[in-house]
Parts: sequence; C-alpha cells; structure tokens
Amino acid sequence: MKLISWNVNGIRAVMKKGFAESIAKLDPDILCIQESKAHPEQVDELMHDYPHHYWNSAQKKGYAGTAVFSKHEPLNVTYGTKNKSTDEEDDEGRVLTLEFKEYFLVTVYTPNSGRGLKRLEFRQDWDKKFYAFLKELEKTKPVILCGDLNVAHTDIDLFHPKPNYNKTAGYTQVEIDGLQKYLDNGFVDTFRHFYPDKTHAYSYWSYMMNARAKNVGWRIDYFLVSEKFLPNVKKAEIHPTFFGSDHCPVSLEI
Repeated sequence: MKLISWNVNGIRAVMKKGFAESIAKLDPDILCIQESKAHPEQVDELMHDYPHHYWNSAQKKGYAGTAVFSKHEPLNVTYGTKNKSTDEEDDEGRVLTLEFKEYFLVTVYTPNSGRGLKRLEFRQDWDKKFYAFLKELEKTKPVILCGDLNVAHTDIDLFHPKPNYNKTAGYTQVEIDGLQKYLDNGFVDTFRHFYPDKTHAYSYWSYMMNARAKNVGWRIDYFLVSEKFLPNVKKAEIHPTFFGSDHCPVSLEI
C-alpha cells in the first residue's frame, strides 16, 4: 500500500494547478491532506477515485483543516483528539484519525508558532497533549502519523539552520524537543530511517525569494511510525517534482 501526505495550502486552489493529475501519477491507496481550507461539498465530487472521504474542517472558513481520501474503508474515524483541553485545536480541524485492522493512521496539521513566536507557548502545550493522544492510541495498536509537523528536526532539515535557530517558527529548541520526545519514546522518522544523512531533501519552500527554484527549503512534513510497525515499512520518499502548493507530497509504502 502507498500512503501520501500533502499540505496542499488550500485544496480548491491546488485543484486548479494539476492536483488531480498529480494524484493520478502518485496513485496512493490513501491520501492525507493538511490545510484543506475547504468543506466537503466544495471538493468531494472531484475525488471520485476514492470512495471513502473524511473531513475535519476548521470552524473558521478558509483556514487549516485536514482530510483523508481512501480506497479502503476504515473501522472507525475520530475527528480531533476528543480532548476538552485541546478545544482550540479541534476547532481548527487539525487532527483526523482512521482506524484500520493493523494500525491507526493519524494525519495532523501541527500549529505554527507564528511570527515573532507569539504562539510558541501554545505550540509547546499542544505538542505535549498530542503526544499523549498518540501514546493512548498505541496502547491498542501501532500508529502511523503523517502530516505537516511544522518543525525541522535537525540542521540538515533546513537550508539555513544557524540564522533560523530559536528565531523562526519551526526551528526553535522548544519545537525540536517536542518532536524529539516522539522519537525518544517509540516513534521512528521513516525518511531518516532510510536516508539518515541525506541533505537538501526538503518538503516546504517559501513562496518568497524564488526559494523553491533555489531549493532553499525545510523538511517539515513527515511519516512517523510506531517502532514495532517499522518492519512493515518498505519505503519513505519526498516528491519535490510535484507542484501546486508551497509543500510537496511525502509518501510511505507499507
């Protein structure tokens, strides 16, 4: 099976930029998207190759949101974390979980810490609660986590590490520690499992300064899996030749 995760930065916008053709080429069994910025009635009819559609749209129109399009029907679907302490996150449609026979598939659009790091404290709290949510799922069966985690893990995961460290959202020690906690406690970064030292492998580029053409990017989109599920993982890739968003798709084959 092939799983694709893609922050599309607005599915209605990306539909006008060859999205359907890209998905046909990638041919995933399950497609997870972040920043859908839409509601089901606006898009569902365009995704007829995927009979099972699930949306967690933000209450605020044109903002955040996650969705999953699957060729396989899940056993259960959970919208948000169902945790009253993360009501703000749930209102923003940031988490969507599908339960299959052998694993949970969670797609997430992690909150950005914002300009001037104004939302960093919220982000730190959110990371702790989301980690607890994942570990609760793991008590039942392994977890596959995918999405825009809004953090570059190490200095090889962004083009300009030094000027951005502790100054720019996505590369502060607080955010790095949040991701490191997952990796220290039973989750594996699948791309780094296969490519531990690969540099200049990015999944996001700013729209400014011609960043994508120069490959001045960040790797902030991931597939993490429970360690005990790792033997089922065959391949993890980044697909920078697919356009339409400021992110590119990332994939996992199991």
